Amino acid sequence: MADHTAEELWATIEDLHTWLDDNRTHDGPEGLLLRMLKLSEEVGEVAQAVIGATGHNPRKGRSHTWDDVRAELCDVVITALIALRTLTPDARGVLSEHLRGVAERALGSSQTP
Repeated sequence: MADHTAEELWATIEDLHTWLDDNRTHDGPEGLLLRMLKLSEEVGEVAQAVIGATGHNPRKGRSHTWDDVRAELCDVVITALIALRTLTPDARGVLSEHLRGVAERALGSSQTP
């Protein structure tokens, strides 16, 4: 897949959000809760891939690769962005502002644009 610009990234997130909304089986608070819980599922898949990549489970051995871990991390990011979009139509602005605050706290105000 080609690199996405920020505009393409957010357009794809919007398309995925719309697709999920059009195909959801639960509405209201239950649907919102399930959308948020999907993030925990994806994080669990990262953990499973790390355990598989390190061979930590002797019964399964090395069942995953670090490429699998990277793919699962991407799924976490995508799922988090869709969850954020579910909570606000301005997900891009909310993320940008939050990232700016985190960078300022971590790097100091001289490091942020």
